Amino acid sequence: MRRLLFIFALLSLPVPLLAQAPASFAGFDFLLGTWSASTSAQGSAGATVLGNYTFRTDLGGTVMTRTGSPDSCKGPSSFDCQHHDLLTIYQDMGDPVPHALYADNKGHVLHYDISFPDARTAEFITTAPGPRFRLTYHLDGAVMTGKFQFSPPGSSEFKSYLEWSGTKK
Repeated sequence: MRRLLFIFALLSLPVPLLAQAPASFAGFDFLLGTWSASTSAQGSAGATVLGNYTFRTDLGGTVMTRTGSPDSCKGPSSFDCQHHDLLTIYQDMGDPVPHALYADNKGHVLHYDISFPDARTAEFITTAPGPRFRLTYHLDGAVMTGKFQFSPPGSSEFKSYLEWSGTKK
């Protein structure tokens, strides 16, 4: 009987440290939806890609994800035209800085901190030592532009690998 009362008492306790309210993605609102994407010649990838990507909330609003798919792709042999990736945006409890985890079909994994230089721009910058990567989304009117850039170790200058733009579908 004591064991049963003890178990009942444990189950009755509130667990505020385990329960987390859904993250606030208010600063990310401009990203939500499905967007067309067409690369420009600005990046060093040397690829022409047409496709779509979608930002949506998931897991009861506790995360936001971005998935994408190329409809057509032409590039050098070093460019992966079958590229698929997943970006998951989340907020650690007690940490005001939003973060993102990127993973792709080639085994690349990047951890980003996210900032908002203005109300229509989200900037994702890697946190690990070594080469740095920056992913930027900017909404200008009805056109979303994006850049994936890198900076070699020891340099603060970012160079574009891939740039794109498109409108909401």
